[in-house]
Amino acid sequence: MKKIILTVVITLIVLAGGFTIYMYTGWYDVSQTTPHNGLTKWMIRTTKHHSIDSRLKEIKVPKLDDTTMYIAGFREYNEMCVMCHGAPGIRPDAMVKGLYPKPPEFAKKDDMPDPDEGFWIIKNGIKMTSMPAYGPSHKDAIIWDMTAFLVNKFKKMTPEEYKNWIKKYGEEDDED
Repeated sequence: MKKIILTVVITLIVLAGGFTIYMYTGWYDVSQTTPHNGLTKWMIRTTKHHSIDSRLKEIKVPKLDDTTMYIAGFREYNEMCVMCHGAPGIRPDAMVKGLYPKPPEFAKKDDMPDPDEGFWIIKNGIKMTSMPAYGPSHKDAIIWDMTAFLVNKFKKMTPEEYKNWIKKYGEEDDED
């Protein structure tokens, strides 16, 4: 039994030493222009999904079928999100080319998050991505408006309709 414990302790010391050497040598490239290797991608993706899923149980999704929610959510999305995520007929800003991982272009994606997951991501952001947390600066009601717009209206909009919404609803006094 002592041999097993000694072997485990020595193995942990060697691994810790190896990780320390790895960190201090600069071998890992932290550049935004260098993609993660497969193992790192898997670890990040798995951790992200399990982390978010474990926190969704606390979220109670309200009714998200109110046109006023869509309009308020549109205004927030158009002001704060379109530069990274784009919109129907609108490409993300050029700065997105330098982001890694790249933000999803919701107008091109078929897998929009469920309302509870979308709300959680907008409110809390995601570490080590370019997704900020809007919870510290926005009330939950506004985040639900954004969620309602994304989940129920955004994917159905044509480029022409989105541009018409910009003309019709794009300007409003800042309430935050």
